[in-house]
Amino acid sequence: MTTIPDSHRDLLNAQVAVLGTIGASGRPQLSGVWFLAEDETIRISLNTARQKVKNLQADQKVSVLIFDETSPYRYVELRGDAEITPDPDYTFADKLGAKYNADLRDRDKPGDTRVVITVRPTRLVVWPPAG
Repeated sequence: MTTIPDSHRDLLNAQVAVLGTIGASGRPQLSGVWFLAEDETIRISLNTARQKVKNLQADQKVSVLIFDETSPYRYVELRGDAEITPDPDYTFADKLGAKYNADLRDRDKPGDTRVVITVRPTRLVVWPPAG
């Protein structure tokens, strides 16, 4: 299953997702991130100075967990590979920032750059199971 069932599509409007990457030691690194759901993908804006980006450049395997804040045992997890694309003019960062009423430039130091992480799921896990 790679299509999010109707029973869990509302979670795509959540405020925070948990991004899981594989660190250099082979151990997972988890981070809360802002995101946008577009079609059947999750897109995230990251500063290239962050360890998450370094992890993804070395190993594109990724997991994104979005849970229901009012019922945390209800969630969708998207597993797949990350596609990394430059966002030098903050086009996507501005789009993401609009969702959160924030300017991501304010979170970056002079000279920092951003990339867009696009997660296309190859596997989905939903709980409770869609039925």
